[in-house]
Amino acid sequence: MGDDTADPATDTFVAHRNLLFTVAYEMLGSAADAEDVLQETWLRWIDVDLAQVRDRRAYLVRITTRQALNRLRTMTRRKEAYIGPWLPEPLLTASDVAQDAELAESVSMALMLVLETLSPTERAVFVLREAFDVGYEEIAAAVDKSPAAVRQIAHRARKHVDARRPREVVSPRETRAVLESFRRALDTGDLQGLLDVLAPEVVLLSDGGGVKQAARRPVVGADKVARFIIGGAGRIDAALTGELALVNGHPALLVRLDGENDGVMAVRVEDARITGIYYVRNPEKLTRVASETPLTRR
Repeated sequence: MGDDTADPATDTFVAHRNLLFTVAYEMLGSAADAEDVLQETWLRWIDVDLAQVRDRRAYLVRITTRQALNRLRTMTRRKEAYIGPWLPEPLLTASDVAQDAELAESVSMALMLVLETLSPTERAVFVLREAFDVGYEEIAAAVDKSPAAVRQIAHRARKHVDARRPREVVSPRETRAVLESFRRALDTGDLQGLLDVLAPEVVLLSDGGGVKQAARRPVVGADKVARFIIGGAGRIDAALTGELALVNGHPALLVRLDGENDGVMAVRVEDARITGIYYVRNPEKLTRVASETPLTRR
């Protein structure tokens, strides 16, 4: 196609690409798999007769959802063989994501882990309805269910998620303040400083993917979590430092081990204490923290 030739299919796809990526990412928790879904969506989109498409945006979301559902079922088998806890792939995001409270919550590590407990169809329905406000009839077309069935699935998924999502909404400012105290203690190896900012029942999940050392099971309790962190995830002689950044729309830490990129620590804060730490160390999941990934609900 020449530069002076308008291509409606390409123009439409490019215009909605960030939306489609966001839909796929929220369904999958993996940027790499979301990119594969976008490629599959494109290959199907270019064969569509646009003259027969009333709403191109809705049609693209429908294709993306179907491809993501197929990929999600495959990923379920991969996760069963995964070494240690599986955490979503963290994304460095711009401030506009943080300013959209609904979008920021929908891509937060805490909520995306809750979505992992849904069935593939429940997750697709929940994401499309709650995060993107897609109508029941359009969701039904995307997941091959009747609108009545989709309403029931949406109700069941919402009830399931509401019972497991964070109990209180914490402002980015409060999260950042808690993280700053956490970072100072991390940088100086201050065990007591870490204990002061960790809730007694704090839970740490670490994802090394069998490539980087990580705890195979959740680390529970302030003392155990603090000592695990001070030990450099298994290396007593390691120097851990952190840099504040916006990850998945929320303040988080980009962690360096002896000066080298080591991972991302996202946190869950309640009552001015850290109650959850999500430590992603798997190098395959750290490709999206060097530059910002645009996300949108529109």
